[in-house]
Amino acid sequence: MGRELRQTVFTDEDHQLFRTRLEQSLGVLDDTLTRSSFGLPQPMLGAELEMFLADPDDGLPVARNEEVRLAAADPRLVLEVNRYNLEGNLTPVPLRGSPFTALHQETRDLLNAVAKAALPHGAVPYCSGILPTLRPGDLTRHNVSPKRRYSLLDDALGRTPRDLNVHVHGEQSCRLRSDTVCAQGAVSSWQIHLTVPASDFARFYNAAQLVIAPVLAVCANSPVLLGRLLWDESRIPWYEQAFGTPRSPASDSFERTGFGEGWVRDGVGELMEAACRHRPLLPMCADTAPTEETDHGGPAGLEELRLHMGTVWWWNRPVYDPIGDGHLRIEMRALPSGPTPADMAANTALLIGLVLDHAADHEPVVPALPFTHARANFYAAARQGLNATLWWPQARGAPAQRNAHDLVRSLLGRAARGLAGADVADDEIQRWLGVIEARVASGRSPAHWHRHARRAGACDRDIFRHSLKQATEDVPVHAWTVPGSVG
Repeated sequence: MGRELRQTVFTDEDHQLFRTRLEQSLGVLDDTLTRSSFGLPQPMLGAELEMFLADPDDGLPVARNEEVRLAAADPRLVLEVNRYNLEGNLTPVPLRGSPFTALHQETRDLLNAVAKAALPHGAVPYCSGILPTLRPGDLTRHNVSPKRRYSLLDDALGRTPRDLNVHVHGEQSCRLRSDTVCAQGAVSSWQIHLTVPASDFARFYNAAQLVIAPVLAVCANSPVLLGRLLWDESRIPWYEQAFGTPRSPASDSFERTGFGEGWVRDGVGELMEAACRHRPLLPMCADTAPTEETDHGGPAGLEELRLHMGTVWWWNRPVYDPIGDGHLRIEMRALPSGPTPADMAANTALLIGLVLDHAADHEPVVPALPFTHARANFYAAARQGLNATLWWPQARGAPAQRNAHDLVRSLLGRAARGLAGADVADDEIQRWLGVIEARVASGRSPAHWHRHARRAGACDRDIFRHSLKQATEDVPVHAWTVPGSVG
């Protein structure tokens, strides 16, 4: 979905051919995964950093992403939905040694490069799940980035004036009517990519689905939207509604977005097949059919399947990539951007360590937890953060309910074990899981800090300025000044 689209009008014949190509792709994918050369010899870790461009004084969005991107002249930067959103694609690193330090350093370098390019345009990069100073007028069509794919998505999703009713009910309530994908520009993510072997895909994917709730609880960073205190991670329900379509007029769940429908049992093809049941939004076909692509001996490109998967916005999403001899990744999309490079590196270490440990051979492919509990955990963590009550499998007996704060603390040892098993250096493990340990000990997640600053009398502009200063100095959130001193 990052590339521009060359086609703007799609006929019934285009839709029919695209569906045929998707069916062909599923068969070719099955054959491709069995190739002895498929997959990477070393697990790799990557990340996408979404950010806002904001005025350093008042925190209001600055709609100059194209100008900043051109000034930076950095191929890692691409435009995001609204003209005050940017995305940086970090360089993948081997999952051994000091991978989180490498991601941390590149994140700092990239943000410094954006800051230098943005300065002449009166902007700074700001990493947060939601820009707290956003106003309703910032989420209108005139702020959508001038990229063809966004207008095509609007058309394909059937948006009509005042058709999209986005609402979140938390401590307060927030509602917005919109006719465009611009509502999605209110949120930014830190998206983590992990390569996994095709033979163990179900084990790794289910592990990611299981552990994402406690990780999200301690990383939540989006309690304020349009001036209202909502969920600890308000980005979750907002995004689902901005890009999803209601399953029914009375439903609270959405097509194309969300947590998923069940544990994976048969591998990545099971998820790809489920995704292909969704209506194609951008039926642009490649010049060559999938069944003809393997004639040259390399992995199939599967362009139609890859394009279609970019229009299904699950929180954990499978990725097929033909680069090299081809490989599979899990794109873990639930964590928010920010608040600092150090926090994002630590969040990554916790998530990856837990995925690795729960995907290890001693764990069953399907976790000992009903999937309905795992889904409920995810939304409870997004709503209540470290105060959430989560279901968790037990070594013996039925799943039990655990306080998220206590659960995260108890899981740190498993995260360390998972990273050690991947040959991550011991000092690397101690450094980054130590940040999470300190955050848990303080009880101060990013969302918790933000809420307390609000209740201590700080306005959203003050909170923006204070968090920008701390992020510029790369001070992890657990060490930030107490909310009462903000201002």
